[in-house]
Amino acid sequence: MEKIFDISEEILSASKKAIELCGDKLKEIDEIQEYNQQKMIKAFQKAQISESHFVGSTGYGYGDRGRDALDEVYAYVFDAEDALVRYNFVSGTHALTVALFGVLRPNDKMLCVTGTPYDTLRSAIGIEGNYPGSLLDFGIKYEEIALKNDGIVDIETIKNKLDDTYKMVYIQRSRGYSLRPTLTCDDIENIVKAVREVNKDVIIMLDNCYGEFIEKKQPLSVGVDLMAGSLIKNPGGGISPTGGYIAGRKDLVEMCSYRLTTPGTGKEIGATLNVERELFLGAYHAPHASGEALKTAVFASALFKILGYEVSPEFDEKRGDIIQVIKLGSPEALEKFCVGIQHASAVDSFVTPYADDMPGYEDKVIMAAGAFTLGSSIELSADAPLREPYAVWMQGSLNFHAGKLGIMLAANEILNK
Repeated sequence: MEKIFDISEEILSASKKAIELCGDKLKEIDEIQEYNQQKMIKAFQKAQISESHFVGSTGYGYGDRGRDALDEVYAYVFDAEDALVRYNFVSGTHALTVALFGVLRPNDKMLCVTGTPYDTLRSAIGIEGNYPGSLLDFGIKYEEIALKNDGIVDIETIKNKLDDTYKMVYIQRSRGYSLRPTLTCDDIENIVKAVREVNKDVIIMLDNCYGEFIEKKQPLSVGVDLMAGSLIKNPGGGISPTGGYIAGRKDLVEMCSYRLTTPGTGKEIGATLNVERELFLGAYHAPHASGEALKTAVFASALFKILGYEVSPEFDEKRGDIIQVIKLGSPEALEKFCVGIQHASAVDSFVTPYADDMPGYEDKVIMAAGAFTLGSSIELSADAPLREPYAVWMQGSLNFHAGKLGIMLAANEILNK
């Protein structure tokens, strides 16, 4: 093939070895993509989606057929009783916060069993930042169980600590800016079983960000009651311009809808303007886009392992999300990696990323994302706080070939530093 980008022979050779190394894993992902794509099409057919569902509403949004049908599509693919899918959610953290405030009340107790949550959720809970309006500000009590030294959920401590005074058990599927393993549905099922042994009535809530369409199994099918995520990650397919979702038990979703709008109106109001077509199209593409991102992560793991770096997960490990962590060892290598990702992008390829302060984060953060949608994590991106061990968290790519190029250029940038 004619050489278009200036990539060293060393990187090209290592990339060829990486493809050979992870060939079986890529085929496995193909099967997951096909299964979830068929399930998505079945969801569209069951909801009888037609052109009329793509017409946005204005004002109060009374009788918006498209809004209701989109909820039905997401409920089916997530094995949920109901779903709340709205462009009004400004982020995954917002969707999670609406869900938490939707079902928790003053003096309720929530127990996070996966250590300290992701940076931006800490201020919503009230464990960092001391912002007015947090869960703690409303008298909701928060406790957490630390992970074991190897990053594994401490099942025995959950059993010993949990009792019938807790209203919610909270699980974060993805690792955030930590090095602990992401949870697969099997891992989540083990947590659920341990929780139910002690408290059958506690609400089990999951932060499902980055984990959608990564497996054939769904968290709601293994006992999770409520979960939430962002549409500019996996479930938006790279097409949804913004938004998020909440899915799960019907009664809980209804309570969340009262928090999003008003008690009594809930899901029945909310104009969709002119975004319905994009939200439906994003959902349609989501299983394939998520699989392409997963392939990119597997390739990155194999390539950087060959180049001598520590990676997590390994290329042949079972995965629970699209995130790939690569320990680069120095701030210089971290910055070079992000520069390579940025310069591989179709959008803003001429931009050079640098570390800076960001709302919700304690350390300076560097981000590379030449995205069609600002901040979209399903498109090829890389980000990290500038702190030891100077690891980069990489995710996304709407198609594998573009993702592969980005990874090669990132490696090439480090090699030429």
